Amino acid sequence: MIRSLLVANRAEIAGRIFRTCRELGIATVAVHSDPDAGAPHVREADAAVRLPGSAPADTYLRADLLVQAALAAGADAVHPGYGFLSENADFARAVTGAGLTWVGPPAEAIEAMASKTRAKDLMRAAGVPLLAPLDPGRATPDDLPLLVKAAAGGGGRGMRVVHDLAALPAELTSARAEALSAFGDAEVFLEPYVEGARHVEVQILADAHGTVWALGTRDCSLQRRHQKVIEEAPAPGLSDGLRDALHEAAAGAARAIGYRGAGTVEFLVGRDGRPYFLEMNTRLQVEHPVTECVYGVDLVALQLRVAEGEPLPAEPPQAHGHAVEARLYAEDPARGWRPGTGVMHRLAVAEGPGLRVDSGLADGDEITVHYDPMLAKVIAWAPTRAGAVRRLAHALERARLHGPVTNRDLLVRALRHPEFEDARMDTGFLERHLGQLTATDDRTAPLAALAAALADAARRPATATVAGRLGGWRNVPSQPQLKTYRSEPDGTEHEVRYRLTRDGLMADGHPDTRLVESGPHHVVLDVDGVRRTFEVAGYGDDVYVDSPLGAHAFTALPRFPDPTARTEPGSLLAPMPGTVARVAEVAVGDRVEAGQPILWLEAMKMEHRVTAPAAGVLSALHATPGRQVEVGAVLAVVAEEAPAPPPPPRTAHSDQQSAPGRSRT
Repeated sequence: MIRSLLVANRAEIAGRIFRTCRELGIATVAVHSDPDAGAPHVREADAAVRLPGSAPADTYLRADLLVQAALAAGADAVHPGYGFLSENADFARAVTGAGLTWVGPPAEAIEAMASKTRAKDLMRAAGVPLLAPLDPGRATPDDLPLLVKAAAGGGGRGMRVVHDLAALPAELTSARAEALSAFGDAEVFLEPYVEGARHVEVQILADAHGTVWALGTRDCSLQRRHQKVIEEAPAPGLSDGLRDALHEAAAGAARAIGYRGAGTVEFLVGRDGRPYFLEMNTRLQVEHPVTECVYGVDLVALQLRVAEGEPLPAEPPQAHGHAVEARLYAEDPARGWRPGTGVMHRLAVAEGPGLRVDSGLADGDEITVHYDPMLAKVIAWAPTRAGAVRRLAHALERARLHGPVTNRDLLVRALRHPEFEDARMDTGFLERHLGQLTATDDRTAPLAALAAALADAARRPATATVAGRLGGWRNVPSQPQLKTYRSEPDGTEHEVRYRLTRDGLMADGHPDTRLVESGPHHVVLDVDGVRRTFEVAGYGDDVYVDSPLGAHAFTALPRFPDPTARTEPGSLLAPMPGTVARVAEVAVGDRVEAGQPILWLEAMKMEHRVTAPAAGVLSALHATPGRQVEVGAVLAVVAEEAPAPPPPPRTAHSDQQSAPGRSRT
């Protein structure tokens, strides 16, 4: 019996496992890096052990420190969660070698699936359908498009899609460099890229007594940079024959390696309905809640049961209804999926019947550069797929997200897109529709800015009193008021001009808007005869306005901006805190083209290209591999080439002289 469990992980998944432990009466031990010292998962645990340092390589990726922490805290078992060392066979051996129970598959099974190339060999021998790898030296134009993949990792790292054979050598080099940086293994392989395919996976659970469950399918086709964003169970639109074939192949893969515990077998399903084995994840998946909702099980509890040696029932439970999960990230999809950092002042998603929120954040927590930018997973269940999708979109739309920019709007629009509603999506969905899903709609922003200005005025004693349903304004005409806000993250400025008179609100640009009620955090406006309620929250100069019309984030601008807040023209600034991963083969004095990569910045488990803003000469380069930079740091400067001066105007006399065959008379 497991009595005390250490979770060798952090944030959302640590809290998720602790929740099950509390229900089962198991004591909990957390580990934490220095930035995570006050994190919710640390506060929730019965005991916590510090892992000195900030970077994952010094903390959550140190198997020796994690085992020492378990022994020091008196834990008798270790759960790896997902990510970090969850699929590391050496860590599993270190845990069992210390006399602790490992809540996961045998180290040999992890090792068998650790390399995608070796896993494919095993699956081929077991009769599982798969895509045949290609020899890069023998690839021809007929093989295009191609996919370069890291052999030792996942999460989209070390992956490149190649549409032009001439680009293959450079993409192989880039993928190897990223794979080595991310996984410590530069091995990559090449296989056909199946365009228009769906990403479908099967949840499996196996015990030590020969029972293997196939707990249905999940569709994870909505991806950005080969990383999942929206997942659902069961995968819609599959024929009974295809579903049975996937279940059989997944169970066969588990039996082929003597698997034990929870795992996932992933497939691509082509437009022709043919499935191809991708990989097996020998751990709990991020998207496991949709399977739990549909099957009415607790996969973590079942993992613990299997780890204790208990048998599973001969047959899994029956599925009911449909569940959809959306990953809420601190990132800006419209700007290359740029991750955000800073304080998450408020993260509130209404929970209720059919809604579940898994998050590792509390209000006021800092989003740092060291870890994945996922804020929460929001999961909706309903008897039908349409009902689950509608419930999830509504919950996201009404969420209160005050902090770094998020992908919330993209998620809502994707869920309501006709292709998704009709289950016609594929792995290229987000890339294909990105412009539409991230388009800025400023129609309601001016009204939200007006509400922000009125709430700001209500906070100032000079313009507000303690009473009055109509806002408590003085019973005399006010002076004209001016307030300027900048929308985040697009930078649009909104100048709000208004007066509060005996006849009511007089606001420029809002002739049919009447003030009904106002307070420091609550404004009600009558707009063309329709009453609208706005919630306003301020954190210094950051202002957030939430209403059924949408959510808006503003920065209140000073009346007199600081004229010294400028940088040299052509400066390449760090878009987020991070570490310089690589620098292109360029030197000061070289000519560069617009859009040419200058360096790669690594932040939040992703690489971000920093490119030349215009053609010119590289006049400064302040970046070196391994250098840590803060947001806004100047990384390089490109001196833009001045346009060639126009030729001097020629006089009529010179024109006549230079024109051949022209008469002088």
